[in-house]
Amino acid sequence: MKKIFILSCGLLLALSACNVKQTYQYAFQNPDLPVDERVDDLVSQLTLEEKISQMINTAPAIERLGIPAYNWWNECLHGVARSPYPVTSFPQAIGMAATWDVESIHQMAEYASDEGRAIYHDASNKGKTGIFLGLTYWSPNINIFRDPRWGRGQETYGEDPFLTATIGSSFVKGLQGDDPVYLKSSACAKHYAVHSGPEWNRHTYNAEVSNFDLWDTYLPAFQELVVDAKVTGVMCAYNALFGQPCCGSDLIMQDILQNQWRFDGYVTSDCGAISDFYRTHKTQPDAAAAAADAVLHGTDCECGNGVYEALTEAIDKGLITEADIDVSVKRLFKIRFRLGMFDPDDRVPYAKTSVDVLEAPEHQAHALKMAQQSIVLLKNENNLLPLNKQQIKKIAVVGPNADSESVLLANYYGYPTEVTTLLEGIRAKVGNAVEVVYEKGVNLTDDFVFTSNYKDELFTYNGAQGFQANYYQNTNREGDPGLTRIEKKVDYQWGDGQDIADGIITRQMSAVWSTVYTPEQTADVAFELKADDWAELYIDGVKQEKTGNINAYYPLQAEKGKTYKIDINYRQSADNAEITFDLGTLKKANVKATAAAVKDADIILFAGGISSRVEGEEMGVVIDGFKRGDRTSIDLPAIQKDLLKELKATGKPVVFVLMTGSAIGLEWESQNIPAIVNAWYGGQAAGQAIADVLFGDYNPAGRLPVTFYKSVNDLPDFEDYSMANRTYRYFKGTPVYPFGYGLSYTTFQYNTLETAQEGQSVKVKTTVTNTGGKDGDEVVQLYLSNKRDFTTPIRALKGFQRIHLKAGESKTVEFTLTPKELAVVNRTGSSEPMKGEVIISVGGGQPSALSLSHQQSAQQTISL
Repeated sequence: MKKIFILSCGLLLALSACNVKQTYQYAFQNPDLPVDERVDDLVSQLTLEEKISQMINTAPAIERLGIPAYNWWNECLHGVARSPYPVTSFPQAIGMAATWDVESIHQMAEYASDEGRAIYHDASNKGKTGIFLGLTYWSPNINIFRDPRWGRGQETYGEDPFLTATIGSSFVKGLQGDDPVYLKSSACAKHYAVHSGPEWNRHTYNAEVSNFDLWDTYLPAFQELVVDAKVTGVMCAYNALFGQPCCGSDLIMQDILQNQWRFDGYVTSDCGAISDFYRTHKTQPDAAAAAADAVLHGTDCECGNGVYEALTEAIDKGLITEADIDVSVKRLFKIRFRLGMFDPDDRVPYAKTSVDVLEAPEHQAHALKMAQQSIVLLKNENNLLPLNKQQIKKIAVVGPNADSESVLLANYYGYPTEVTTLLEGIRAKVGNAVEVVYEKGVNLTDDFVFTSNYKDELFTYNGAQGFQANYYQNTNREGDPGLTRIEKKVDYQWGDGQDIADGIITRQMSAVWSTVYTPEQTADVAFELKADDWAELYIDGVKQEKTGNINAYYPLQAEKGKTYKIDINYRQSADNAEITFDLGTLKKANVKATAAAVKDADIILFAGGISSRVEGEEMGVVIDGFKRGDRTSIDLPAIQKDLLKELKATGKPVVFVLMTGSAIGLEWESQNIPAIVNAWYGGQAAGQAIADVLFGDYNPAGRLPVTFYKSVNDLPDFEDYSMANRTYRYFKGTPVYPFGYGLSYTTFQYNTLETAQEGQSVKVKTTVTNTGGKDGDEVVQLYLSNKRDFTTPIRALKGFQRIHLKAGESKTVEFTLTPKELAVVNRTGSSEPMKGEVIISVGGGQPSALSLSHQQSAQQTISL
């Protein structure tokens, strides 16, 4: 950047004593000018080609103007994701929603943006401008979790528009900061707007919804974040809406987002969504038409396929003008200016954030706090919990999730330095005072059990212990390797873009590890190979076919005296880069034998559920109960239920620690297992948090942000986007556990409601008393019901507060219901005031759920 200095005093005088006036070659370089003026000036300097280049997420540098390269794509779903730096991992979004604590979520977002700022500045100072290093975070996901089969529901804040909007708003404000000039970082509300599965057809699906459902369910959270929280980014979805791709929708992009809500941030496409216009939705004939249509509808940035490179052709064809291009380019640069990317560090309050904040003690403490807060106690028969260490001599920890780190990190995650599993948390909690035995028993979905007995000395390459590793900076292992070295073991977790060595980074890379395996005895062995993105195993030049439907196992009848040449091919395109190679034994699970092995324990902890290896974003898994990221059944996988039944048959008390990102149909489990704890995907400190709850060092107070139905038979077709008979607001059946539900180790009493109308608002007040013997949190929930001659919710959440009460303590809780809360959506999608009788319920859950728990509520009917 060229700067000209004019000194108004003698050169021999100290600069501090001089009156120094600074001028700039271009107006956009001057931080004292209004941001819009600076943006206009910068864009006026650009050629058409340069403008178009800035509309793709991988925006290149414009060196002649001193504009650095920038990649818009970054993620911060529950902590900074996919980073090559160590970061703090908080509970998955659905777990954060289960805290029902907006202050905790705001603090989490502040800490995450601190870490993001540190990464950005450190990377920038080192000349790195690649993916997952920037300050534009494509989070939060505020789609409504309308159906438990959707694999990405774990990324959301649940099924309720009010809860989603409130939590999402707190997250956005924490991430973006409160400086009047500069953004701390930029949040992005996604996926706009009617989007929640299925994953397998998201590139072709056309959503059709009523005006009522659109405005009653699918748009309120987006409206809250855009209009009130001032989110600076929006991501449009893959699917079509009323026959138009969401990124090219007249209704939601032009009429609603631009005209009604006056959104002044930027819009990015979901990655690859613009190519869907002509490849799958078939609404446009080619790339030029698709690019023009998306830009004219307000999609400023294209993530993915470079379709926007065809904008030059679109201009030549008269489909779009350069002035239209300018609108989007200005929106994009305005965000970068607001982030302080063109200003001196001393002008930007966040620019001094150093890497010392990464995994700071207060961040780690908050990850533990949120994991504790997120845990929902679903059942506690005869007060089995909390456990008493003084009365227990032996604990059995059983199940596929008991010692798994990956299940705790969920999806869209970063790498913390330390992750505490449940098994580790239990061992740390009881120390040497209690014997802890561990039996995995089964995998998540199949009946294989792999036991590792890896020995370094069994693997050599040309006489050296270990593997020869060849790394390539392409995904096809083409040409000469950019790096060759001997490595002791293949066991890596890299963030995207992380330096390996000699210029090789983990993006668009591949590798081959070669070794010779020499068995120490004749025996049946197995290799385990786990990888993200892709890997394959060759033995003596022959490609091996895996055993197991999730984990990849490769059995071998090993003979002593023979050697086996092992080659592992690996490819990583984007996202986290992970690969682990292990040696051990593989056996079929025997649930009866597992139960027999632990029947002498005083208590059995079963850690099961599912993980992001089977539920998530458009993945390749197609097995019983799961389809390409989604679920076809909400039952606990059969092999796990079989083991649970055998554990119950031992006669010993069983505690089911459930780990999941979505609702599980726990009908049998709720009737037969005495204690059930839902721990979600709890992040780096989950093991300690669960142990704290199990042993009573933390009193659980999490509440369900989704309904736990009995089975998919209770639900409409997955592809039906009507809200009829969906979520607690419209479901007419009886769930296993309802939205808003959760138990405590203490009890709470609610006094009679006091209500008072003040103008167009209603004040609601009640006193809550902790009537039990333990200190604890209560989540006070306010629901409204207003029957009309058109469809309205059975009840709808309109207020909540998480409060702490010592044993015997009382607190008065107040809510103000504004006209916004005292409104319903009519058939046309318009909002109108409630009329007639309005039932107000305040309690620890929905009034219909009181028979399931200690929960009580106060209720009053008013007339409006």
